[in-house]
Amino acid sequence: MGISIFFSKHMTVSVRRAVPLLSMVAFAALSSTAWGQQVVVTGSSGIKITEQDIQADALRVPDAARATVFGKASNVSTAATNLYTRRLLAQEAEKSGLAGDPQVAAALQIARDKVLSDARIAQMDVDVLPADAKKLEALVELQYKANPEAYRIPEQRRLRHVLIPIDAPDAEATAAKILADLKAGADFEQLAKAQSKDPGSAAKGGDLGFVQRGNTVPPFDQAAWALSKPGDLSPVVKTTYGYHVIRLEEVKPASLRPFAEVKPEMMAKARAKLVEDARAAKFQNLMQGAKVDDQAAEAVSAKFR
Repeated sequence: MGISIFFSKHMTVSVRRAVPLLSMVAFAALSSTAWGQQVVVTGSSGIKITEQDIQADALRVPDAARATVFGKASNVSTAATNLYTRRLLAQEAEKSGLAGDPQVAAALQIARDKVLSDARIAQMDVDVLPADAKKLEALVELQYKANPEAYRIPEQRRLRHVLIPIDAPDAEATAAKILADLKAGADFEQLAKAQSKDPGSAAKGGDLGFVQRGNTVPPFDQAAWALSKPGDLSPVVKTTYGYHVIRLEEVKPASLRPFAEVKPEMMAKARAKLVEDARAAKFQNLMQGAKVDDQAAEAVSAKFR
C-alpha cells in the first residue's frame, strides 16, 4: 500500500492525519541504507528476496498494524514467498513481451510514479520539520500562553443512577419507591445492582463515572447539575429512556490543563500543520500551468458507464 500522496483537501485522504512520523518511517524504509540484505528466499532462478524487499512490502500495511503482522516469522515467510513468485512471474511477463502492451506499460509507469512520488513526499515531510525541536516547542508554548482557555477542562460530576425503563409496569411508581427507600437509608449501590435496568452501569452500582454538563439528555443533565453536594439525591427524573433517580458522588471543579500535559498533542498538531501547509503549497506549485480538459474527462468517464 505504501504511503499515500495527497496534497490538498481535493484529494482522497486528508493530510491532517499524523503524517510526519509515518513519512519518516517510510523514507527510512525506502533508503538504501535503512535495511540490510538478509536473504529470506532464494531459488534456482537466482532471484533473492531480502529483508529490504520485505520492509518495502510492509509499507502496504498501516503503521499501527505493521509490527503485529510482520512481527510473526510465518507472516514474513508468506510475504517473502509471495514476492518471490511475483518476481518470477514478472520475469516471465518480460520474456513474453507483456511489458510492451500499452495498458501494461501505462500501469508500470503509474506504479513507478507512485513509489517515487511517495518517497519524494516522505522526504519533503522530513525536510519541512525544524531540525531543532526546541524551536517548535517554543512556538507551541507561545500558542498555549496566548489562549490558555482552549485547554480548560469544564467541571465534571461523578454520578450514580437507577433506571426503570419507560415501558416497565408501573415504572414511575417503582422509581418513586426506590427514591423513598434511598431517603430512608437504603444502600444505593446494592439497590442499583438489584433494580436498575441500565446495562452500562447497573453492575457497577449505577456508577456513570465523571460526566461533563451537556453530555447527557437535557432532563437528566438539568437534574444532575441541580444537586449541590455529594450524597444529594434527585427527584424522579423522566427521560426518553425511562425514570431515573440520580445521586451526586463527587465534583471535579473546572481546571486548566498544564502545558506539560498538552505539549505532546500540541507538538503533534504543529508538525502535522507544517506538513499539511508544505504539501498544499507544493500541490499549488506543481499544478501551475496545468489544465484539465473537461471534455476529455467526460469522454473517458463515459467509457466506464
